[in-house]
Amino acid sequence: MNNQILQVKVMTPAKFLYYGQALSVSSKNSEGNFDILPEHANFITLIENQSIKVQKTDKKVLIYNFHQAIIMNTNNEVSIYAEPTT
Repeated sequence: MNNQILQVKVMTPAKFLYYGQALSVSSKNSEGNFDILPEHANFITLIENQSIKVQKTDKKVLIYNFHQAIIMNTNNEVSIYAEPTT
């Protein structure tokens, strides 16, 4: 894998919402705003009622809004497990 690219998957219990490459993932947790960029340290966090932004390699930004989500980054692979907002 290119070390300057993230592999991102966004999923809910019902389906995959996105699976592909990205330049960054951004959101806000209880500590404040954060960005996950390539080569980011391993990371896991809980997101509650905040937008999650995925900047794709073509610079297009996907925005997801969830009631709760867990974001986990390991070796440039970002997994977002989410419960959709009802």
